[in-house]
Parts: sequence; C-alpha cells; structure tokens
Amino acid sequence: MLKVILVEDEAIVREGLKNNIPWQEYGYRFMGEASDGEMALPMIRKIRPDVLITDIKMPFMDGLALSRIVSQEIPDIKIIIISGYDEFEYAQQAIRVGVEQYLLKPVTRGALRKVLLEIREKIETEQEQKSYLEMFQNEMKEYENYSRRSFFEKIFGGVFTVQQIYEEAAKISLDLDGPCYNLVLLSLQVRRKNPEDIMKEPEGVDRVREAFFRYFMRFPEYLTFQWNISLYGVLIKGEENRMEGLKEQCVNNIEKICSEEEFFMEWHVAVGEPVERLSLLSECYTKVNHILAHRFFIPQCHILTEKVVEELLPGKDTKSFEFVDSAKVNPEIIQGFLREGKHEEINDFVSGYFAGVQDALQSRLFRDYLLLNVRFTTINYMEMLGINQQDFLATDDYDKVREASVNSRSIYDYMIGLLERALTFRDKENENQGKRILKKGLKYIEENFVEESLSLNSVAGAIGVSGNYFSSVFSQEMKMTFIEYVTKKRIDKAKKLLRQTEKHSGEIAVEVGYKDPHYFSFVFKKTVGCTPREYRNGKEK
Repeated sequence: MLKVILVEDEAIVREGLKNNIPWQEYGYRFMGEASDGEMALPMIRKIRPDVLITDIKMPFMDGLALSRIVSQEIPDIKIIIISGYDEFEYAQQAIRVGVEQYLLKPVTRGALRKVLLEIREKIETEQEQKSYLEMFQNEMKEYENYSRRSFFEKIFGGVFTVQQIYEEAAKISLDLDGPCYNLVLLSLQVRRKNPEDIMKEPEGVDRVREAFFRYFMRFPEYLTFQWNISLYGVLIKGEENRMEGLKEQCVNNIEKICSEEEFFMEWHVAVGEPVERLSLLSECYTKVNHILAHRFFIPQCHILTEKVVEELLPGKDTKSFEFVDSAKVNPEIIQGFLREGKHEEINDFVSGYFAGVQDALQSRLFRDYLLLNVRFTTINYMEMLGINQQDFLATDDYDKVREASVNSRSIYDYMIGLLERALTFRDKENENQGKRILKKGLKYIEENFVEESLSLNSVAGAIGVSGNYFSSVFSQEMKMTFIEYVTKKRIDKAKKLLRQTEKHSGEIAVEVGYKDPHYFSFVFKKTVGCTPREYRNGKEK
C-alpha cells in the first residue's frame, strides 16, 4: 500500500475526499490530513508519504511553497495539486516545482481515481526499476573491485599525472578529494602446507575479507581495494590533523577483524606515513611495501611501521657468527618468502635477511652455512613445484657460489639472483596452473551459463578452487570480471534468439538464464542500449 496525505483548508472538501474515496481499493493507505502547509509539514517529515494531495491556495503556507520544500526533502514523492483557479500561471509554477498532476475543483471521484491509479503504476514501475538497478549494481561490485585495483596499480606505479588521476577516478565514481593521504596494506596468508594450497581457502579467510570491506565501506575517509589474491589496501584521506586518528581507527579495526580468525591464517599490516599530494602516493606505496617486506623476519609482529622495523631489526647487533640468533637464519624465513614474496620485495628481503649478521659474514664458515641454507631451501621448494634444479639453477651457479664463499659482498648478489630466478619460475608455474584452472572454469561456464543459479562461487566449487582465487585468475587472464563475461554470454545468445526466432522476450529471458523477464529487459537495455523489442526491430544503438 502506498501512503497518502491530504492538505486542504476547506473542511467540507477535505472531509469529502477523505471519506468518499476508497483509498485501499486504489492501492493507498490514508495516513493523515492537515488544513494548511504549516500544519502538514511536520506530519509529512515524520510519515514520508508516497503521495501528497494539496490545495494550492491556503493560509500560512500555500500548496506551492509546501511542494517546493517537500520535493527537495523527499525527491521521490508524487504531488497532486488541487486548485479552484483555472490560471495558466499556477500550472506553470506547479510544473516548475515538480508537481505530478494538477486538478481543478470541483474534483470528481472519477478524475481523482484516474490520477491515483496512474501515479500508483508509475511509482511501482520506478520502484521496480530501482530494485533492478540495485541488483545490477550488486552484481557489478566485482567489476568495481577490478576497476579499483587497476586504477590504484597505475597510481602507485606513478603512471598517471595528477590530472589523469582525477579523470580516471571520476570514471569509476571514486572521490579522491582530501588535503592529506596515507596508505595501509594488509597481507592475508592462508596457513599452507603445500604450494597448491593457494587454490583453496578456509571459510575464515572469506569472513575476514568480507568484514574488512564491509567495515571500511561505511566511511568516506577510507577507500579499500584488493591488490592481488592475498594483499589488500586502504587509502586514507582527510584533514592533516585527523590523519593520526584515522590511521589508528583503521589499524585497530583490521586487528580486531583478523584476530578472530588467526587459526586459519597469518596476517600483517604495514602502515605508511602521511603525504600531502596525490602525486606522492607512489612514493608512499614504495615505503609501505618496503615495510611489509619485513613480515618474513618478524612474523609474530602483526602491525609493522617504519619505527617498529627499526627497533626489531636494528642493523648490527652481533660481533661474530658465534652470537648469531639462529632464528634469524631459519630456513622457514626463506620458505615463507618463496611462497608469498614478490619480485619488488627481493632487495628489501635480502637486506633484511642479512641485517644483524654483518660482522658474522666476515666468517667464511658462516657464509658457507648461509649459502648452503639458502641454496638447498630454494632448490627444495622448486622441486615441490615440480621444477628440477638443472632447469632452475643458472649455468654458472657453481662459480657464483664459490665467489660468494670467498667474497662477503658477493653473497648479496648471489641471493638476489637466486631468488629472482626462483620467483620467476614460481610465477610461471602459478600462471600455468591458473590457465589450467581458467580453462576448466570457462568450460563449465559454457555448459551452464543459462542456469540462473550460476555464480562465481558455484563455478569455483565445481572445479575445486576458492572463489577468491578463481576471481583473481579470471580477471587477470580475461581482462574482465566473471559477471561481465557471463552477462555478455547471456545477452549474445539473447540477441541471436531475438533475431532468429519468434519467441517472446519472456521465453528468451528464461532460456538465457534470467528468471525475471523484466530484469532481463533491464540488463539488456543497460548493456545493449535498447530494449529487446527495439533490437528485434533493428533499432540497435
């Protein structure tokens, strides 16, 4: 039932309309009445009716003044003006304030019935379109995340000029206005025993990811994005004097969200320092990424800042290899980096790995120990991926090991080169694995895209991977999101059926995966630019 309020200063007219119109029969619930605009306004603000029927000439506040205020505060309200003045000027003013209908007194029951039914149909159509738009936007959220990631990749890579940043931000409806910015990166790593576990995720990780986005979406000061399958970011924007508080709120809530699921995963947050220009965000990102690289050495520390890294990794803290803390050269550190590290983190990782053992490196015995530790750990990880050491190691590997054994400086270069080759082979293997998974997924989609229940998670489940992994692989390889791809498949088939058969659009909707024919028409028009009927008649835009 739609809610309606009546405002009329003539008591006889008001009572007549109130009592003689079968409101419920027309789909309305009569919510109240008032004798003038001043008395009606508080009631309207409280009830927020769908329809307002008001006289145009009243004491204290007339119908036009009331309509101006109400239409600004409740944009969707439909207003019917009743007037005993058959003057064009009033009609013009009523149109200017957005009045839906203009009726002359005396108002007959038939005339009002006709108007009320027309307005009800219009409201129901608008509500239906609004619900379809919300449904469509919800489906396209995956696209929004993909667009954001691509956008932030270019910002942090220093690809965009400031003007391009604002232009591209406008295209994806991203508000970047702010006198000050900071960046927080969140690494979520599933506790894995084997390299192939990257394709699977426990439910706890999904809960963390959903809670992360759900919380920060509530605040305009935070812009969230997913960088890759395991890295997420929050761009903080605001006044300089609020940045510290915004940063603390951000970090505290991430800690709260992640702490509840620590059994399933390892998590680390890297916090940057504020910058005053958008053009400095690439520098901010580089510093934060440098900080995040230290998560491999201090896994027990979840919140990483520049100060924390300096305190926990002080540089020189040993005199010889006899006093080296064995935990700092634990093979698991290398294994962790081989699993989760990125190419751009290699130099920071190697520097951090050797931090605190500078003096000990003067001992050839200790250098040889480190070389064997790093080399055998890396070879073992490569073999777990199915890559033998003959293919992986450089042809002059033995010569480089011997040089590093003799020269303490060469051990840095050897380790950097070894890790670069290892990550290249790892990424290539992951890419091949991703392509195999994608091939399975595309085959499943091809066979099932006309099923209404088809979703990213249902496809991922059918081929035995996590939804997050499949989404990441899909958008990376296909350069579009899952929902874009499926929608295109469905609409392409609908186009063929519209042109090649006489089937009704409702039948076609069901045949291509849309249970609701009205929603099918909505999506068709959104993507093609015309209705199914117009397309069938050759009016494609």
